[in-house]
Order: sequence, then structure tokens, then C-alpha cells
Amino acid sequence: MQITQRGFILSRQVITLNHRPHLSFWVSTDEGPQHIITGPQQSVLFVDASYHTTIVDHFGSRVETKPVSLKQFNDTPVIAVYSNTYNQFNELKQWLESQQIEAFEDDISLIDRFLMERFIQGAIEYQGECSDGVTVRNAQCKRCDFQPSLVMVSLDIECSQHGVLYSIGLDSPNDKRVIMVGEAEELKPESPVIEWVNDEKQLLLNLFAWFERFDPDIIIGWSVVNFDLRLLIKRADYHGLKLALGRQKSYVTFRQSAQGQQGFATIPGRCIIDGIDGLKSAAHHFPSWSLENVSQQMLGKGKIIHNPHDRMDEINRMFYHDKQALATYNLQDCVLVTQIFKHTQLLEYLIERAKLTGLSLDKSGGSVAAFTNLYLPRLHRAGYVAPNLDRDGWEASPGGYVMDSQPGLYDSVLVLDFKSLYPSIIRTFLIDPLGLIEGLKQEIGTQQDQAIEGFKGARFHRSRHFLPELIETLWKERDKAKRNNNAAFSQAIKIIMNSFYGVLGARGCRFFDARLASSITMRGHQIMKETRLEIEAMGYKVIYGDTDSIFVALGKKTPEDEADAIGQSMMHHINGWCKERIQSEHALDSCIELEFETHFKKFFMPTIRDSEMGSKKRYAGLLGKNNTIVFKGLESVRTDWTELAHEFQHTLYTMVFDDVNPSQYVRDITEQVTQGQWDSKLVYAKRLRRKLSDYQKNIPPQVRAARLADEKNHLLGRALQYQNRGQIRYVMTLNGPEPLEYLESPIDYQHYIDKQLLPIADAILPHIGLSFEQLNDQQLGLF
Repeated sequence: MQITQRGFILSRQVITLNHRPHLSFWVSTDEGPQHIITGPQQSVLFVDASYHTTIVDHFGSRVETKPVSLKQFNDTPVIAVYSNTYNQFNELKQWLESQQIEAFEDDISLIDRFLMERFIQGAIEYQGECSDGVTVRNAQCKRCDFQPSLVMVSLDIECSQHGVLYSIGLDSPNDKRVIMVGEAEELKPESPVIEWVNDEKQLLLNLFAWFERFDPDIIIGWSVVNFDLRLLIKRADYHGLKLALGRQKSYVTFRQSAQGQQGFATIPGRCIIDGIDGLKSAAHHFPSWSLENVSQQMLGKGKIIHNPHDRMDEINRMFYHDKQALATYNLQDCVLVTQIFKHTQLLEYLIERAKLTGLSLDKSGGSVAAFTNLYLPRLHRAGYVAPNLDRDGWEASPGGYVMDSQPGLYDSVLVLDFKSLYPSIIRTFLIDPLGLIEGLKQEIGTQQDQAIEGFKGARFHRSRHFLPELIETLWKERDKAKRNNNAAFSQAIKIIMNSFYGVLGARGCRFFDARLASSITMRGHQIMKETRLEIEAMGYKVIYGDTDSIFVALGKKTPEDEADAIGQSMMHHINGWCKERIQSEHALDSCIELEFETHFKKFFMPTIRDSEMGSKKRYAGLLGKNNTIVFKGLESVRTDWTELAHEFQHTLYTMVFDDVNPSQYVRDITEQVTQGQWDSKLVYAKRLRRKLSDYQKNIPPQVRAARLADEKNHLLGRALQYQNRGQIRYVMTLNGPEPLEYLESPIDYQHYIDKQLLPIADAILPHIGLSFEQLNDQQLGLF
């Protein structure tokens, strides 16, 4: 029966049928999951047309050559060379390399090319023959708009220190349970549903049955690929089983990166989303990516067992003596991940990202891939093949413009931000890879048949380009998403738009050209510098600027409504001035838009430590509207400073901003530290950026503490925690840094006074005529 259907892609694979590659897609539809199989596919690459005869003479009919209306960026025509099998394609690539014949786009995968050339982005419409209601063969596919409704299951395993499985937790809207090895027990009222099995092999078989019965679309978890699925595959193999978690009882396949650090799993019919990778893709940042830390910060609750050493010991104890408690612990980890996904709208974000860029739901990172998906098919339609990566020709482009700051304690500072400055510059000055190639053929000027001048010799065509239109479309969609309160869609668009500049300046992007990225950042420099001059011509003082933000001191205490009025007036003036300037100098319509962001009724810009120069990317301000303090780059937002420092800085700045004399507070907290009243807040938490063994010459305190911790772990027969990076919590003692879990020596209170309190105090106290040393000298003089 011939059918036409719409769905959303969950998994994608190349499969071999009759020795030819076909594409296999599992999709979610309104009628349930379906399996799409295309007809046979050909791999393609492009070469200089002058090599046509050479290739035909060598390969004969084993490859197919076709003339195409495409050319290289240097205007040299190319031909397309097609292969029917992967072996032929690999043989072709190797031969071309041996002959030093450059191949273009030979690194674009069969699936990526199939989807991008049809502009299929997540949603797919297909037509084909379907005899069983599930599998659609010889499918013809095209793009469409389709919003899926996907079912997730959060999966988590518990095991012994040797990797033997104890239980598997599953949390989905359709079922919530723990499959547990052990004899059946009468469940307590607070216990989750437990499915009892006799042994580990039966545990795996029941897991397979659960997936077949409840049939989720998405598997989520925390390190779910690198830990849970990796171990499940290992234990299944031990019992002579294949991990049959896919649809139609298909198997999980697992591969490892070349470095062996990262694993990748494929499950036909289902998508696997790791919570850590997903949150990173959505631009979330945490000092520690442990489930405990992320759930505490996001949800205000965490795992039932917090300490990793206690955790393994306690899991073993519960398995042998209190299996219902283990089930509760196991399921809690599943629920935490589900709630993090819900709290962040992470699945919704990934769906919208897929619909905008064509990236798969489980793709981590992917800025370059997203840009390629969007740009390459448009470039082909403009008559060009894409260039190859030129790693040797890569050079860094200037970063965002950061002004020298004017340090001090100010009354009434306005902050004005350029709205999406780099995307606005791309739109306004028509910065684009194709536009650069076409623009370099023209003279610079303001007429329609003349190019727009960029930087580093760049010139951009006024009509032949794609990137400005792509950004304009995304911009409008984001405005619509904001109006509809669609936070996930708005965030996806923002990240994609802002990634375009980074991609054009990235070593791994085939479209990199220093003239492209530099024409964005250097135009930003120009706009920031000239805006500063224009604001100062209005009679105001610009004290700082960073990439797209301008800080303006009003010079006196200014009521909130008056400050807002000045900010609005300044914004309208600069936008009008900018529009006029760009039109007169370049004959272009300006998309540059300055917004009045906020008013700080008190603002502090510190100096660089032990210097008179103003710092950069570090400040604090008291918001006029709600009297909350914003810290940027200072100790209270630095995760490598202690809780003591965070609380001390927040309280001290609050007092200074409220015109309250902090002298007694500074004396009191110094004395309290020496008396041991702040011991619980003297802990450093720092990440080990390298393997422990890699630290050879300079040994920082966190490394000394980590080595000491693992020495103790070894002596106690515990797993080593810090050999391969990680986060260490430690305290400075009279005998040096010691790990918190093995703290033995007296605390070095003078260290915390000198390194945590004094730097914070002496950054701001001189601005009100005080100093930390004098205040504490007076304190000491009383005795």
C-alpha cells in the first residue's frame, strides 16, 4: 500500500541492502513510530573538471562522472563523481589523494547530504510502499513542518564496584519502576514499584521486555552513554546477549572516539540524550557536572546519598540488607534527570534546534555542522562547491572590543547594550562567504553594482549572499517566539544566531576566512569606539565598554525615573545617529540597535590588583529598580573562591552601596574566622583540568590535595577519584592543602584572612576612606 506520512526523525543510519547503501530513518508520527528505508544512494564528491578523462581512464564504469553547473571559489569548473558503494567511494578518495588531485566535499556523510540538499530539518514528509503498517520502503522524502510529541524514559543503573548489575531504574510518563535482582518482598508504602528478578541475566531480559512494552522514543540519563549503556552492553555480552533496546528488538551499537574518552551509542528507533551534553548544547554552565551539583542548583534537591565513598559502601549495604531503600535511591536518580529536563525545557529546546538547523536531537555541540547544513545547499544553488578545510591558513581574528575602564565608586550608571551585535553587523554589512567571493570581483563604492568594504581587504556583494537573510529569518522567528513566551524556541534561535560569527572564525569550518570574522569583530570595534565618542559629545562620561555593552556614568545621584528617561533618550539618539551614518557612508540600511538595559544607582569598577589601572570584565552594581546587587567576574561569582569570600563580599558591598559604615563588620568577621566560627565555609572547590599524573613541575594546591586524597583512598581500598580530572574540595591547613574528606591538620586561619578577606576588602574600602589593615590594627590595639 502506498502511503504519505509526516513525522520527526528519531534515529538515522546507513544500512546495506543488496550490496548498496540505503538510508534508514525511524520517525515519530501521530499514528506511532515508523521505519523509513530509502532506495539505494550514491556517494558523491567533486573534482576539477580538467581531471575528467584521467578519472574515467582509471576507473572506467566503476564510478560515474557527471558535468554539473558548479565551480570552485576561484571560478574553476568541477565535475561530480558518484560511487555506488562505500568501498568504491573509499577507493576513489584514496586514489585521488595518491594522485594529488583535490576532492571537494568528500567528507560530507551520505545521510547529511541527503537531508541537507532536501532542506529536511528534523521534520520529514515521506511517501512509499508500506505493507506492515511500520516499514516504508523506497521512500521519497522532503521537508515539512511537523511538531512531534515524544515520550522519554529516564534510565539509571546501580551496580557493584566491579560492575555487576543490582538494579535498573526507569522513569517515564507511562511507567515508573525499578527492576531489581532479589527475592520478592512485601513492599512498604513509601517504596517504588519493584519488579523482582532472580539474577543479572533475567534483569537484562526484563529490561528488553520493558522497552518492547512501553516503547519510549527518547532515552535520557546522566552519563547515560558513557556509563549506563556502556556497562549494560558489557554485562549483556557477558551473558551471551545483545542489548536489544531498539524498536523491532534491534540492538544497541556502541563506538568510542579515537582518544577513547567519549562513547557514542546508536539505538534504531530511539534517540539517546545525555543530560550533560544536552545542557551544554543549550549553553548551561556549572562548576561541577555531577548530578548532585546540577540538581541541587536547579531543583534545590539532590541524590539521597551525597558522598561518593559513602555512596558505594551504602549501595552495597542496601543491596544486601535493604533492597527497597536501594530501589528508592535508584529511582530518585531517574526522577532528578527527568525533572532537570522539564525544568530547563531541554527536549523542547533540542526539538526546536533540530527544526532550525537539521542537527539530530542527540548531537552535542554542532555549531559548524549546523552552519554547514544551512549554508551548503544554498551555496550549491548559487553555483559553487564548498572549499576544503585550510588548517594551515587559519589565523585568529580580533576578539570583542573591551575598553579600558575608569575605576571608581559611582552614583547612577546606565548600561546600554547593542542587541545581538554580531548578527546585526552581518545583516547590516552583508557579511557572507559567497558575498565575499562575489564582492572581491567588484570595486568598492556605494552604488548597487559596487561592493561594500569590510576589513583586512574584504569586499562584500550587495545582492549575492545568504547569511544576512538566514539571520533575518531567525531574528523574526525569535521575536515571534518571545511574543508567544516560547522560551525554548527563543533560546535555540539565540544560540544559533550568535554561533554564526564563531563558526566563521573557527579552525574547523570549511568556510573560514580571516576577512569574514575580522569584518565582524573589527566593525564591532569601530561601532563601540564611535558610540563612545557620540555619547561623550552628549555630555556624559563613558567609564567602560565590553563587546556590545556601554557603561555611562551620569555624574550624580539620579532618581530612577529620571535615569530611565536619560537612558531612553540616549538609546534613541544613538540609533538615529547610527542609521544616518551607515546610510550616508555605505548606502545601507542599519540593523544595529542599541537598547537601554538597566540603571545601577551604585556602581563599582575595581582596579587590577596591585595596580592603578581599571580592571576588565569585573564590576558590581546595585540595581535601581529592585535593590539587588549584580556581580560580574568578582569573587562572589567565582566558583574557585570559598563561601566565606562570597558572603563577605556580598555583605560588605551591600553596606557600602547603602552608605553604611562597614568597619565593625570587617573587624567582627576577621575575629570570627580566627575563632573557628566560619570553618564550614572555608572549603575550596577546584577542578583538575588535566590528569593527575600530568602535573609535574608546578603543583597547585588542588593537585596536592587530590594526590593526598587518592593516597588515602588507596590505603583504605577505595576507588581512586582524582586520577582522570574531576573536582576536589579541600581546606588550607597549617600543613598545607588537605582534602575535605580526609582533613586532619589545624586550619590555617591567617591564610583565609590574607587570601580571602583582605583582597576583597581592599578593593573597595579605599574608595570610602578605609583599609582592611587599619581596621584590624585598631582591633588588635584594643588588647
